[in-house]
Amino acid sequence: MKFLIDECLHTSLVAVAQDHGHDCFHVNWLGLSGETDWDLMPRIVAGDFTFVTNNARDFRKLYSKEDLHAGLLIIVPQVLPVRQRELFTLILQELADAQDLVNEVVEVTIEGNEAILTRYALPE
Repeated sequence: MKFLIDECLHTSLVAVAQDHGHDCFHVNWLGLSGETDWDLMPRIVAGDFTFVTNNARDFRKLYSKEDLHAGLLIIVPQVLPVRQRELFTLILQELADAQDLVNEVVEVTIEGNEAILTRYALPE
């Protein structure tokens, strides 16, 4: 998979994806920091990126309007970079056998001390 990490998440997530054998970029490194979500969306789709963000509300809406996309990963809680890396690693381990995430979303939330992964189609 080829990931694009949103500016709301730490740049160290790029190395996590690369350590798992994926191509990965951060919006800051592509000169896209400060772009509005709706201006970023065409670049995500055109680049065939699986987008990684914690901006669930906005990107769920944007992705629901796309007929075809390479997937969306949402790290729901606002946490420190070390915890972001742990949660992203958990997602990547869960998806290790997946070839792609076409029109799918994977969200990770925390309930108590447990990380909960939810996977669903979008658009439905």
